[in-house]
Amino acid sequence: MDTSSDQPFTGTTSGATASSEYRVIASYRDYAQAQRAVDFMSDSEFPVENLRILGHDVTTVEAVIGRLTKGRAALTGASSGAWWGLLIGLLLGMFAVGTAWFGVMVAGLLIGTVWGAIFGFVEHWATGGRRDFTSMSTLAAERYDVVCTPAFAEQAAQLLATMRG
Repeated sequence: MDTSSDQPFTGTTSGATASSEYRVIASYRDYAQAQRAVDFMSDSEFPVENLRILGHDVTTVEAVIGRLTKGRAALTGASSGAWWGLLIGLLLGMFAVGTAWFGVMVAGLLIGTVWGAIFGFVEHWATGGRRDFTSMSTLAAERYDVVCTPAFAEQAAQLLATMRG
């Protein structure tokens, strides 16, 4: 872990004006470490509204989860359609009398499942095999800096030193 209290950061961050100046109080290789540092400072009753976590050299990471077949596309569509059908069934069920709401809800669930499976299958079939895998995209940074307003930077650096000690 690299730490420094002399490196200024000037820029726009969420909740700050473009002319605000921040000082780097610690740098971490992963976000969880930066988050732990800020959490430690919060637990120590430091005014954390003066802090920001800045990611540098941000890249997208696409993790390939598995192969996508027409059957799996239909199954995924069916599960998505089931949720939509359940929602529609619940909304329409509010207007049903007595125990008929349960039948409306089940009908919405079944219709949503069938149509979701059809749409999932057709959507995958229409691509012609150009994307036969499933994936999940995330953002990752090379480095995460915890920065602080100048008024509290020295206090923040001293507090983080006690965390490491």
